Amino acid sequence: MHDRFPDFRLGKVLATSFTATLTERRGEAVERIPVPRRLVDWLTVSGLAVDSCTIAQLELARELRESIHAALTAAASQEDLPASAVQVINDRSAQGRAAAILTPEGTRQWRLSSASCVEDALGVIAADAISIIAGERDGKLALCASPTCRAAFFDTSQSRTRKWCEMNTCGNRQKKARFNAGKRA
Repeated sequence: MHDRFPDFRLGKVLATSFTATLTERRGEAVERIPVPRRLVDWLTVSGLAVDSCTIAQLELARELRESIHAALTAAASQEDLPASAVQVINDRSAQGRAAAILTPEGTRQWRLSSASCVEDALGVIAADAISIIAGERDGKLALCASPTCRAAFFDTSQSRTRKWCEMNTCGNRQKKARFNAGKRA
């Protein structure tokens, strides 16, 4: 078994960074948390460190990820939220027992109920998604303009006119394609 996995796409928004653990959803999908250890790694770099993760917890995480993606996509498209996605998000949020802790430096950290409680971390992610979908945060939900991506992202740019989930990947790929098409024409 090889230990080389695709890099994480870490943004400033927890819920959309989490949905980006599966990218190129409309192309050749790239799974960035294929095994429990990778979920542990992602949670750690996202400030929600856990010691371990079971296959069952990974499945809960993937179910939450897909539910958040479905709800964010519907919200960005101004469509009704899928009831099943709302149920999963609410269930994960209610089951988490994480507490917000203020550090001496004045930043927020999350304290999970135990070092193996992936469910607590999922509760934090679900709560973050709820705050975005409910419109409690300053920004705008949008869908990536890349036809192979179409990821939902939270645009906090001043103009709220971002087109791509990530300029370094989807944006550059689209600009390169336009440039090459122009050269051929």
